[in-house]
Amino acid sequence: MSDSAVTALMQGLLRPELLASKAYAVADGEGFIKLDAMENPYGLPAALREQWLESLADAPLHRYPDAHPTLLMEGLKAHIGLPAGIELMLGNGSDELIQILVTAVAGSRRPIMAVDPSFVMYRLLAQQLGLPFVGIPLDADFQLDLPAMLAAIAAQQPAVIFLDWPNNPSGSLFPETDLEAIVAAAPGLVVVDEAYYAFSQRTFADHLGRTPNLLLLRTMSKEGLAGIRLGMLAGPAAWIQELDKLRLPYNINVLTQRSASFYLRHTEVLNAQAEILRVERERLFKAIRACGLSVWPSAANFLLFHAPGRAAVLFSGLRAGGVLIKTFTGHPRLGEYLRVSVGTPAENDRFLAVLESLL
Repeated sequence: MSDSAVTALMQGLLRPELLASKAYAVADGEGFIKLDAMENPYGLPAALREQWLESLADAPLHRYPDAHPTLLMEGLKAHIGLPAGIELMLGNGSDELIQILVTAVAGSRRPIMAVDPSFVMYRLLAQQLGLPFVGIPLDADFQLDLPAMLAAIAAQQPAVIFLDWPNNPSGSLFPETDLEAIVAAAPGLVVVDEAYYAFSQRTFADHLGRTPNLLLLRTMSKEGLAGIRLGMLAGPAAWIQELDKLRLPYNINVLTQRSASFYLRHTEVLNAQAEILRVERERLFKAIRACGLSVWPSAANFLLFHAPGRAAVLFSGLRAGGVLIKTFTGHPRLGEYLRVSVGTPAENDRFLAVLESLL
């Protein structure tokens, strides 16, 4: 079959929104100091790694995993600090849970809303599922413009509002009172995405159950377990029960379940790593600012900095020096910005050395 015939068939079968969209881009980090994806750069200590491997040794790979791992979910509820009566649904990363949420409301034809810039998956999944996406610009300091947000909520009547808290890519932690005002004004769901809780140390979890429209997203990825792909959606039982109908069976594999359960018995190790990264974040912030670049305070494990007229050169120079960070090609506001994840002290030293050599 010719390429043109394949294209014609796709155009006849696939939704125009899918054909017009782009896949989520993931840079190849092989051979680089990888400071582009907000990962915890530390693995488990050697002694603990041996214990983890032992916990996996008798995993029943010949059986389907537990479709509802009750003990794991109870442990995760305690880990998050969920109020009584709040239930949990697990996803293959928080991305799957975002996809479930957007799919659930797709029939409403009402918009998906978030601040702009924010986590790109909110926009991407809304567009792929044929829903309007409304991005409310952050102000010049990457802070929430509450009057603009409230006006947009009243005008657009969004089905779901996603609030990444802290914000990605700025690291801004919006005032809790602003989140409360948005929840009160929203005609649909408000989903507070706390992917970077390990670094912000702030949670909205205690608000769950106070209103019928609030849900909370968490992930194990930023706590040091990005490779196991485990996300969590918390909310009132009625919401979780309905949304769970869209979750594919056995979506959390047995190795992920065993690994997460093992982690919950050793949270002090990854908490200590997060503390090192919080200290390094402040060191990096001061060092980047000392280079004469504008850098934004962050409550996450990354820093956004402004390099007008030279962002592309700095990105390429850092890459040539063996350091991979994040560039924002295609975003109308972020073209001259770069984002660096906080690494180990040695990785951060290398980043700073290459950066200073380019300035």
